[in-house]
Amino acid sequence: MKKANTDLTFLAAANKIIGFLFAVLFVMTSCGGTQPEQSAEESYPTKITAPQAQPESYIEDSIDPTELYIASKIAAMSIEEKVGQLFLVRAPLTEIPETAVKYKLGGYVYFADNFRSKTRDEISDEIARCQSLSDIPMLFAVDEEGGTVNRISRFAEFRHEPFLSPRDLFANGGFDRIKKDTAEKCELLLSLGVNLNLAPVCDISDDVNDFIYFRSIGLDAQGTSDYVRTVVNTMNEYNVGSALKHFPGYGNNEDTHMDVVYDNRAYEIFETGEFLPFIAGIESGAGSIMVSHNIMTGVDGNYPASLSVEVHQILRNELKFDGVIMTDDLAMEGIRKYTDGNEAAVRAMEAGNDMLCCSDYESQLPAVIMAVRDGRLTETRIDESVARILKWKMDLKLIDIYE
Repeated sequence: MKKANTDLTFLAAANKIIGFLFAVLFVMTSCGGTQPEQSAEESYPTKITAPQAQPESYIEDSIDPTELYIASKIAAMSIEEKVGQLFLVRAPLTEIPETAVKYKLGGYVYFADNFRSKTRDEISDEIARCQSLSDIPMLFAVDEEGGTVNRISRFAEFRHEPFLSPRDLFANGGFDRIKKDTAEKCELLLSLGVNLNLAPVCDISDDVNDFIYFRSIGLDAQGTSDYVRTVVNTMNEYNVGSALKHFPGYGNNEDTHMDVVYDNRAYEIFETGEFLPFIAGIESGAGSIMVSHNIMTGVDGNYPASLSVEVHQILRNELKFDGVIMTDDLAMEGIRKYTDGNEAAVRAMEAGNDMLCCSDYESQLPAVIMAVRDGRLTETRIDESVARILKWKMDLKLIDIYE
């Protein structure tokens, strides 16, 4: 079974578990009843009714332990704990464990400055301390793409030379070299306690003037798809998380770190080209997809992809992805025009994201909590995302329900 896919969606799983509780009550009391109808704001696909009494052995066998753990864990969490799980934030340079505990964070992204002038032991001890203090194990992420984007291997303390770009690796060894390189990255990351590499880059580019050119593999849609499969399958062997980026595909777009970017290509170009590497990653079991801030005018000309309900519906309904959807950094210039102050994270949740990558979490995280308390975001909506995040952490062996 692929990691990003389950036999039942989390929403259907919730129905099953609630039905299980009614069945137990029926067995214990020999009486039954009908579950009240759900409110319109809830998004469960079917109305829940009390099942007929079943033998206890049937009840036990029909409940997946993973689904039961996730449902019970979420039921016991506070709003602050749930919202904290949504945030994958840029790690500060000091008080890293203390900040993680204060905000109940779902994870950290380490940048080069977090590794600069530190030893392997210092990094691994720091991460281990964060994990020991966290009620729910954290994601620790880096962008170790190779080539122009390396956070760890640029420092001799961690590797004798920086990892090469996918383009250079393929030119000097094909997919065998890609596989070996990915395995070495996973071993290095795991030795430090890092469990998520924000890779592979699924973007297609064949023009040296493109912003994304040097970060892409440099092959056509089919070749890029083969590259993505190779990387994701290898990362899965090591239980290192992957993030397919940058959906829906950069192409020849400019850098959204610097400005608002419009992608005016026809939707058919995405269907026959840009989407294919992402589909390959989904089929290989990638746990997450990172959505960019490009404005995909063929789908939604009003909002960046990261804030677009329509773009997220493509991922869920057309590409059939049921894993974790995460934003690119919400502090980037390509998104600021479309948010007001602390609105970025709230708007991102409304659009359909599960995990929020941001640098300004001190203001964004409280804003999401307030949106839940005010009713702008329902707790059911938050629970959906927390369930996906917890499932992903279980797939990565960060959570062991049998301990």
